[in-house]
Amino acid sequence: MNKNKSKKSLNSSTFLLLVTIALFAVMYIAGMIIFNDRGFASPQMFLNLFISNAGLIVIGCGMTLVMITGGIDISVGSVTALVCMSAAYAMEKKGMSAYTAVLISIGIGILFGIVQGYLVSYLEIQPFIVSLAGLFFGRGLTAVISTEMISIKNEVFLSWANCKIYLPFGTYNKHGAYQAAYIYPTVIIALIVVIILTVVLKYSKFGRALYAIGGNQQSALMMGLNVKRTKMQAYILDGFLAGLGGFLFCLNSCAGFVEQAKGLEMDAIAAAVIGGTLLSGGVGTVIGTLFGVLIKGTISSLITTQGTLSSWWVRITLSALLCFFIVLQAIIAYTKKKNIKKIE
Repeated sequence: MNKNKSKKSLNSSTFLLLVTIALFAVMYIAGMIIFNDRGFASPQMFLNLFISNAGLIVIGCGMTLVMITGGIDISVGSVTALVCMSAAYAMEKKGMSAYTAVLISIGIGILFGIVQGYLVSYLEIQPFIVSLAGLFFGRGLTAVISTEMISIKNEVFLSWANCKIYLPFGTYNKHGAYQAAYIYPTVIIALIVVIILTVVLKYSKFGRALYAIGGNQQSALMMGLNVKRTKMQAYILDGFLAGLGGFLFCLNSCAGFVEQAKGLEMDAIAAAVIGGTLLSGGVGTVIGTLFGVLIKGTISSLITTQGTLSSWWVRITLSALLCFFIVLQAIIAYTKKKNIKKIE
């Protein structure tokens, strides 16, 4: 019976991932066909999805970890704003180096992870309530640092932000000039995070413990797993990734301001859910989250390329997809329960 259960769980997880990948492929190919004359089919347009969303990919990976345990973290948008403002303030107002700004950014994320992780895992307070408090605290602290936008002019930081890595392929523009495709170091960092977490979730004891806790916490306890410690570790890792992702976001914006990254937490949750992570926990992959982010980026690119639609259509389309995947998850969960009852 255990073999049948694991097989069904694997099949449902794989099915959700395949649906996400197929949806991304259909959307992007449709964009290539419809907007071919506007350069949508160029390699650089595809790479821009990663460049624009490198920070969100990293933050979404952290969100996936806590969602697998059955938790959630809606403070990541505020953490990102606080990271950007703190880094900008440290470099521009206090004359600190860009390297110090990196340490401050990651330190803020880890601190949020430790506090929220302790409240959720050891004091057993609802993750939504804890991270909601974190959301307000992070956004308020950002305003305390400065209510005005701080543009970053640090030379080392700007050299990181503007460092292009050219790839051995490209396209010719309308004038016949060759343009090599490029990415930024932020993309490489984001992809390294995805690869590492994929390996960790699939092959490590920690990864298996996360799935076990999300699947059934009582069963995980009976198996001898330290549920509280594992949850704590998941939130600390989530905080670290929120700090790192926030700094990558800062490299993209080169500024810090109070309203920055507003709604980013919803983008991260939507990317994870669209990528096949169950809200109830126990199922999810960072590869799925990566494609969830790419779907969000594709929607934004399509609307921008179209030119006449409001940017709010990104949110509208994303919310419709979110509803679709939540309903799909509910159907799969119901079918799985029904099949298990038949087996028993």
